[in-house]
Amino acid sequence: MSAGRWQVVVTSRSFGVHTPEGREVLEAAGAVVTLAGAGGPWPEQAMCGLVRGADAVIVGGDPVTDRVLASAGPGLRVVAKHGVGVDNIDLDAAAARGIVVTSAPGANTDAVAEMTIALLLALWRGIPGADRAMRDRRWAPALGRQAAGRTLGIIGLGRIGRAVALLARSLGMRVTAYDIVEDAAFAAAQGVRYETLEDVLREADAVSVHTPLTEQTRGLLGARELGWMRPDAVLINVARGGVVDEDALAEALASGRLAAAAVDVFTQEPPWASPLLGLENVILTPHVAAYTREAMANVDRMVAADVAAVLRGEAPGHPVRGLPAAR
Repeated sequence: MSAGRWQVVVTSRSFGVHTPEGREVLEAAGAVVTLAGAGGPWPEQAMCGLVRGADAVIVGGDPVTDRVLASAGPGLRVVAKHGVGVDNIDLDAAAARGIVVTSAPGANTDAVAEMTIALLLALWRGIPGADRAMRDRRWAPALGRQAAGRTLGIIGLGRIGRAVALLARSLGMRVTAYDIVEDAAFAAAQGVRYETLEDVLREADAVSVHTPLTEQTRGLLGARELGWMRPDAVLINVARGGVVDEDALAEALASGRLAAAAVDVFTQEPPWASPLLGLENVILTPHVAAYTREAMANVDRMVAADVAAVLRGEAPGHPVRGLPAAR
């Protein structure tokens, strides 16, 4: 392949959908961009065929295993996550092959934080049920709960967790948090109190999950942990499905051990076998917390700039594994 004519394969369904800027950045750098289309997330076998001969791959939730990386061939230099979480990418396999992995931290922070609060208010004001009742020609006013004065427990006070905390505080909520790394300056400035995981779960009126999916956080909230929550509490998960045990959550909701939940992420996506689909006291959305026009445009630009940088032999601005971050 001639220098400067790099092959960039895009398996993310949303790249380039809302703005041409990302694609324009890549093409201006001399790349040929191939879009896999709207069929993803693609299974491993399909990914092996899609990435063959690629110099760079931009992925959404598609699995990037060692087998997929091997199928691409020796020319693959960078795998870019069109988003933040990289739990679908085998980072060790990429590092062993000298492949840089990048992501787009911060690009969708506001979108996810706003969705979190939107789901929380929808749960407490019974908006989905009220809508269904009206469409059934039933006038059924229901007594809701307000956010002011209540306690929000945040599991994972990273970039998105902090943004959620700020929105919650603006609504007059108290905020507690659990994280293995504590940001004392932020907590002091914003009136956030760090506690143990058990104390956060036991005290909160609502719990919101914002941790990445790692070996340490997989199944972090199981039957025991959900049992610590108050029966009138609600849970919101817009992080990763594997952080919360779906079966345990479904059982807690079905038995009345937990009042309600809102879930945007699932262990398997689409989640057609999930027990959550049969419950009325849960709001289900198709992994769209980050999907705003503004956030998608931000992600496109960040991802494209990093891919172009790696292909030119430069350091990307947002590496997960590989070259050091650009100064």
